[in-house]
Amino acid sequence: MEAVATWTIASTTRVSPRGVQSLIKSWLRQSCAAASVSSLRPNSEGLLTSDRVSSGVYVGNAYKDAPEEHGWLLGHFKEPGDLRHSRDVEIKWGVHQRGDRRAAWVTGEERTALLVLISGRFRMEFPGHDVVLDRQGDYVVWGPGVDHSWTAEDDSVVMTVRWPSIPGYKVPEHL
Repeated sequence: MEAVATWTIASTTRVSPRGVQSLIKSWLRQSCAAASVSSLRPNSEGLLTSDRVSSGVYVGNAYKDAPEEHGWLLGHFKEPGDLRHSRDVEIKWGVHQRGDRRAAWVTGEERTALLVLISGRFRMEFPGHDVVLDRQGDYVVWGPGVDHSWTAEDDSVVMTVRWPSIPGYKVPEHL
């Protein structure tokens, strides 16, 4: 497998959902380029697993890994050297119970984001209007400067992709 050149997205870059898919594929190719397949082994279910990030491949489970960073699986907040560390993109696996709400609105947003409904019913709130996602695969994309919040109208699972990955948006613990 050939190595893929590193790419960077400026905060002003607008990327379509298809572009997000391309970015994720590029990141995966880049992360797996140095993989040592001999360090991988099948688990009891026949899936490849690895305990070593240094092997060039990280195999995990979103339900198990997501609680470490409030759902965020990949981004600047992971330790440098961890394959899940990225300043280019963030990926979140959000599991929300009916009635869960974001503690505070995001204001002054500098990133672009894509949220995809995996299951449930999820309301995204934007100034002046709301968007309800209620069919598996429904998604919404918003860009820099768009304030937002959310509410889980039913038990829901969503995947969020944001770019670039920059610090400063964590909801304070005291809210």
